[in-house]
Amino acid sequence: MLQRLGRFFRLSLMGAAIALTVALGIAIAPAQATPDPYIAQYLKVQPDQSADIKQNSIGMTRAFNYAELLRGKELFGKNCQSCHVGGSTLASPDLPLSLVALQGATPPRDSIDALVTYMRQPLGYTGEDDNYGCREIKESWLNQNDVSAIAAFVLRAASIAPGWGTKDF
Repeated sequence: MLQRLGRFFRLSLMGAAIALTVALGIAIAPAQATPDPYIAQYLKVQPDQSADIKQNSIGMTRAFNYAELLRGKELFGKNCQSCHVGGSTLASPDLPLSLVALQGATPPRDSIDALVTYMRQPLGYTGEDDNYGCREIKESWLNQNDVSAIAAFVLRAASIAPGWGTKDF
């Protein structure tokens, strides 16, 4: 009898605590996982932050949050890193993913819109011929948000990560 009574009180107390938590609007969040070291240290974006990245050629920017940059890093790792280790370009070492090289392409590839356009239909550095060394990323493969996340990761790394797209990486 005492065991049942004790169990009843424990359950009642637990129910009261849950009801109070809901009534006060207190969110019980799971413990925060350790941030991705590359995003946090080299791209300088923490889980509660975002980074403004150039959206288009007229200078508009878009804020990409930590989760979007992390998604871009993961997708880059799965789909691009075999040819672009650390922002280099293994097939064409003289054309890395550095900000200077991206700005020097025709048309420039130094914004989200321009880099997404390039990934959807890769052209050579001078913009004249198809770039057969880089895969075309069709919408059926990766959606617009995923391709934008890759572009954001590349542009943030090219802008701020030490050694990205250089021989020093």
